[in-house]
Amino acid sequence: MSQGAVPRALTRLRTTHLAEKLGTSYWLIPALCVAVAVALSSGAEALDARLVQRESAWYLFRGGPEGARSVLSAVASSMMTFSGLVFSVTILVLQQASNQFSPRILRTFLSDRQSQLTLGIFVGTFVYALLTLRSVRGTSEELHIQAHVPSLSVWLALVLVLACVGAFIFFIHHVAQSIRAVVILGRIRDETCATLERMYPEGVGQDAYDPALQRPQAPPSLVVPHGDASGVLVTVDEERLMACAKKAGVLVGLVPMMGDFVPHGAPLFEVWGDAAELDVKALTDAVGTGRERTLQQDTAFGFRQLVDVAERALSAGINDPTTAVQAIDPLHDLLRRMVHRRFPSPSRQDDTGALRLLCPRPDWDAYVRLTVDEIRLFGAGDLQVSRRLRFLVTDLLSVAPPFRREELERQLRLLDASIDRSFQDERDAAMARRPSAQGHGPR
Repeated sequence: MSQGAVPRALTRLRTTHLAEKLGTSYWLIPALCVAVAVALSSGAEALDARLVQRESAWYLFRGGPEGARSVLSAVASSMMTFSGLVFSVTILVLQQASNQFSPRILRTFLSDRQSQLTLGIFVGTFVYALLTLRSVRGTSEELHIQAHVPSLSVWLALVLVLACVGAFIFFIHHVAQSIRAVVILGRIRDETCATLERMYPEGVGQDAYDPALQRPQAPPSLVVPHGDASGVLVTVDEERLMACAKKAGVLVGLVPMMGDFVPHGAPLFEVWGDAAELDVKALTDAVGTGRERTLQQDTAFGFRQLVDVAERALSAGINDPTTAVQAIDPLHDLLRRMVHRRFPSPSRQDDTGALRLLCPRPDWDAYVRLTVDEIRLFGAGDLQVSRRLRFLVTDLLSVAPPFRREELERQLRLLDASIDRSFQDERDAAMARRPSAQGHGPR
């Protein structure tokens, strides 16, 4: 990588991180709607000053100054009421989603564009009505003051009210749909699939794994601590790290894995070789931490959210195995997408074949364990969950290449052991060993 490309890579990393923050912010779209409302008010007021005030014109407001003030005041007050209602409903949905499913999925709700746009339309209409209200001058009885009614602006306010009514009806429908388990799970699956395509772009083939390219047994010559505030590792620019290691002629090993919590002062990088020419600041700038895990580069976080939903459904307070089975469905889909996919190597070499970079990442076995282990333990003794998990494992075994079968076969043995411990009746145990796509029924 050239010297000019390194700053561009860092800029791209920061831009991506900023886009992730803006994408999950609830204020961006409402703020843009307010800006549009200000521009629309100014434009409509300028047109009002140019238009000839003819009584027969279709765009004119037919009332006087008092009527215009009454209409605009009613619009402004009602929009504030609607905005408060939208905000309150959103908070209630977030609370229910957190309690019913998992606190980890709140990020998905906060990035919901439809709810943000609905709130933005209401707030924007409120701002538009207030700005238009100030341009109404005089009264019908004050002859010494020239009355001015921005007829086009008032008419546009009424049009915006109709848009708000439509937005409110849509919002109620959208909220009712968004709290359904199948909708929430589908959104998490779609976001995880998008991350999977970015992070595992390679096609079919054996994993890029070379036992010779491992972390050295010798102690590192330099340990770079995490100097910023503690947080979760959310972004890693491997091209930037590779360029730094190649330029200094050293081997750089990233210590935490994507999604790991990194305390202040904890080891962030280990370096082997003469680190005299290593740009330590460039290394630390190539990784980003945040308060929580994201799906920006962390594919396993999508699995984590789905597993959390299944575990919450299997908890004693909720006891909803059907929702747990619905959460297993997207996990099954994701693993099936990955079963033939070539996993990138955690080690990277330069053009001369020298090992320069080590970035730990989850392998196939880790994803299978993340998917099955906890749900198997939480769902022990539940016939529906046992049969659905068995269907997941047996289906993956039917399509998995030989180098992906070992962990799946181990999971099948663990499922058998769990069934033996949990089901006293032989007929129940025999039924639990029968795979089922729905967890019940004849097959």
